[in-house]
Amino acid sequence: MRYANNSQYKSDTLIRKEVYVNDIVLEEVKRIIKESEILKEDDKEWPQPDKVGRQELEVVLGNEHISFTTSKFGSFSEVRSSKDPEGLTVFYYLLQDLKCLVLSIISLHFRVRFIDCNNPFVYRLSLCKHEKIEIKC
Repeated sequence: MRYANNSQYKSDTLIRKEVYVNDIVLEEVKRIIKESEILKEDDKEWPQPDKVGRQELEVVLGNEHISFTTSKFGSFSEVRSSKDPEGLTVFYYLLQDLKCLVLSIISLHFRVRFIDCNNPFVYRLSLCKHEKIEIKC
């Protein structure tokens, strides 16, 4: 799983993170994408990228391959006032869900090693072939 952020905010450099995930995580990503119904959308009526920035999403799911590009949104009202508010809303919420999942996994992978909260419930998350993270909560 890869994450790239090229915000250009205050001349920032490109931020790249990559983690290996197991099949359970991949199945969850597929489920999120399928349930969003983004594959039914088309970005031809969406705002074109401008000097403020761009957002891109490329989905390869089985035999389906689709790519979306639009400008960055300052607020949800920009989404609602676009030429295709329904399609852009699907895109907007899908990106929120995927960012949350990906950034959580990356954060766990690069920061969390072990938490002991004196609780009997144990969750294990395998993020790559050679590393397992155990979290007690």
